[in-house]
Amino acid sequence: MTRSRRRRPPTARSVSRRGRGVRGPVLPSTVPAWRTRGQEFDRLVMEAFAPLESRWYDRLTKLDISVDDVPRMFPLHPDSVTWPDEVVADGPVPLSRLIPVGVDRFGAATRAQVVLFRKPLELRAGNPDDMLDLLREILVQQIATYLGVDPDVIDPED
Repeated sequence: MTRSRRRRPPTARSVSRRGRGVRGPVLPSTVPAWRTRGQEFDRLVMEAFAPLESRWYDRLTKLDISVDDVPRMFPLHPDSVTWPDEVVADGPVPLSRLIPVGVDRFGAATRAQVVLFRKPLELRAGNPDDMLDLLREILVQQIATYLGVDPDVIDPED
């Protein structure tokens, strides 16, 4: 004779009796600590880009800003580590890249895009204030390259 075993719904006592405690999120989703590093980096990018966008809005409507974790590119000459003008780098490590308007492999038109590489930038900035300054400096350089002007024209305060 087999006995049917009915499970009881878990209670607070049965869940915590094995030492696991309450399962679920530790922090509510409304606090800043809930964000991942990537989400926090995206927020800082938008904060650094906002004043530049407001000043140059009419000329930046066809420019996209994106974030990639790590660069997937190599220098033109591995021995001398030279980068084209569209790349902002710290020695052999690229920090950002401007991809000009073009056509993708399917024949569709693409928009100009500034790609920021999150991991190398995080390693070079110690705290969020330094990160914001670094992002602003890189965005100014990339926008100046995109528009074909001097970086001092883009951000005279720098």
